[in-house]
This record gives sequence, C-alpha cells and structure tokens, in this order.
Amino acid sequence: MQIIKRPPSPELWEKAFAGLTEEISAADQERFDGIVSEKLADWQQRQILEPGSVFPRQEAILAVHWHPEFVPLPLIEKRLKTMFPGADEELVIPTQHNEFVAYRGFTGAEVDCYSRGFNRKVQLLLHFPSAKLTGAATLKSILHHTFKYRSSQLFEFMHAMTRPEQGIVNAAAGETGASEELIEFTRVNVAKIERLIDAGWSSIAQRTLKNKLLRDWFDALRPEIGDAMADRIQFYLNAVKKRVKAGFSLKYFYRASEVIEEARGLGGGVVIPHPEQFWPILLADYDVDGIEVWNPQSREYTEFLISVVGRKNRLRRTGERNMLIFMGDDCHLGEKTKPVALQDVEKSGREIGLQPAWDDLDLQKKLIMQNVSRRTIIKEYKERLA
Repeated sequence: MQIIKRPPSPELWEKAFAGLTEEISAADQERFDGIVSEKLADWQQRQILEPGSVFPRQEAILAVHWHPEFVPLPLIEKRLKTMFPGADEELVIPTQHNEFVAYRGFTGAEVDCYSRGFNRKVQLLLHFPSAKLTGAATLKSILHHTFKYRSSQLFEFMHAMTRPEQGIVNAAAGETGASEELIEFTRVNVAKIERLIDAGWSSIAQRTLKNKLLRDWFDALRPEIGDAMADRIQFYLNAVKKRVKAGFSLKYFYRASEVIEEARGLGGGVVIPHPEQFWPILLADYDVDGIEVWNPQSREYTEFLISVVGRKNRLRRTGERNMLIFMGDDCHLGEKTKPVALQDVEKSGREIGLQPAWDDLDLQKKLIMQNVSRRTIIKEYKERLA
C-alpha cells in the first residue's frame, strides 16, 4: 500500500490513544457507513468518468479479468469509451470474485477453488454468453457457497485480534515491532467493526465484507491518529492477515475439476489467471481454454509462458483445440473511488483492457510467430463461447 511521507505526530497518537473507548460513537458509525456504502458521491463518479490516460491508438479491447466491485457498469462503459476512443472491436467480460456479473451480453466470475492434487487454493476465470446461464442452478449455488465461505475470512481476520490466539498476535507484533498500545488500539477498533457489522447485517452489501474493510477503517482514522501511526497499524494488520490466510482451511472450497466440469457443461470458457501464483495448476492438464501469460502481479515469466503455450499447441492431439494466450489487467474499480492520497498506487494504476505486454516489441515477435494478437484471441474466444 502507499506509504504517505509526512512527519510523525506523536501528539495526535497520544490524544487518540488517551481517548480510546469500547463505546461506538456517532463518528464511528459515520465512518463505518461511509466505508460500506456502495453509493458514489459526485467526486467519486468523476474519478471513474475522467481517467488519467487515454489510449487512442489501441483499436481492440480484450478484458476478461477485471472486477467492477460496486462501480455501476454504465459508468465503466463510459470510462472505456473515453480511454479507448479508437477501439472498433472488443471482448469485455467482468470477473467479480465468486459472483456472476453480466456486461454487454457476456457474464463472468473469478472463482476460488481447491486443487486437491497440489493441496492449495487456486482461482479460475469463467466466461459465458449471458444466455447460457439461464438456470445454471448448480454452478450458481457453487459460487454462492464460495462467496460466503471466502467472505468468512474477514471474520477469522478480526477474531485473530479481538479474540486473539496469542501465537498470531505475538508473531505479527514481533515481525512488525508493534507496541502493546498499538495492539490494544487495533483490537478495540476491530471489535467496534465487528459490532457494527452485526448491528447492520441485514442492510450491508455482502460484497463489502472483505479483508480490506479493516484497511479502509484505519485509513479513515488518519486525521485522528496521524499518518505515521496509521502506517504502523497497517503494517501490523498485514502481518496478522498473512498468518490468517495461511491457516484458512481449504476443505470447504469446491475442487477445480468440479468447477470446470460445471462450466463446461453449460458451454462456458475457462482461463487460468495469475500464472506465477498458481504454477501447479499449469501442470495439471485441466480442461481450460487458455492461461494468462501476463498480469500486473505476474510479469516475470511472460516470455517463457508464451513459449510453453506455443509448444503445447504444436504437440496437441488431433481434434484438440489450441490453448489460447490471455493477458489480465486485474483491475479493481473500487480502488479508483477512494481519495487519491489513500489509493493503493499499484492497484489504482491498473486499467480495464490495458495490458502493455501486447505492445512490447520483443514479445510481439513471439506472438506473431504463433499468429496471436488481441484481435485473434477475441475472434477465437468469441467463437468458442458462441
């Protein structure tokens, strides 16, 4: 996350810690309501509608790995038209985490699942023409279950601090140098968040219940506690989160093979994202349409992965379809609705349909040898999904 370089303010921190109380104040309620609200203020809408860069020379938009979050799709459509005014061809499919979202005739999702052979969580991108999901009760139930279970990690994260297993707190404190005062301040505030969630459960949009809710809460406290202390709390929170995620049980996820089977049965497409994070799944020979060879978080092995796909295609058996090459922008639109000073610089820099590796001259040489471009992938994947 972005570290804001300002002088520390011990006076602010001492005042905030001295006034620490378990009671939920009106200011706490207002802060919480602002964080979980999905209604965009005018300034937030402007940030969506006025992108920082325009790409008039990009004539095709291929975007099959991005997250609208709570940003209305009509605003996203206008943003795309502004960013790519010269585009005359597109395949744009949203892939919300464990939730189907439809856009311009296509529906997609990014699904958390379990690779039993490698004993680890993996993710799959699912894509459909929207008409093919009429009914689809089993697959929709799989996503609903996965959405609920994945959201439960937030509560494990909070419990680690409010009902602490000392092993997690002590390890995170030792790693980050968190003081007893910082740990207690964090515990009290996280306990407030728990109670606020319980009190507003029926009216809170469930997609807002993610780990980053805690990050946003403490960012909103910066005027009261100062940037230096807020950064230290975020450092501590990340250390706790890392340990909670490492211990999060995988047995309640559906197996990758089960998800693929359901998607294929409905005529859907399947793509493996985040290649560097999920190396084992590339070896499993799953029935997928393609893999991402580039992602903002996965850039190191792009050239190698392009060659791997090319080799697999040359060796494919009669009747087998080519493995397709994709690049994922992994854009999270919700990040662009925050005040600029509080945005995660790396995440906010991602844009739907912007994958610079397609235009890298060295990579283009290898892509051309395989007759691969944005346009060829758009054409072939649309034909498969039809």
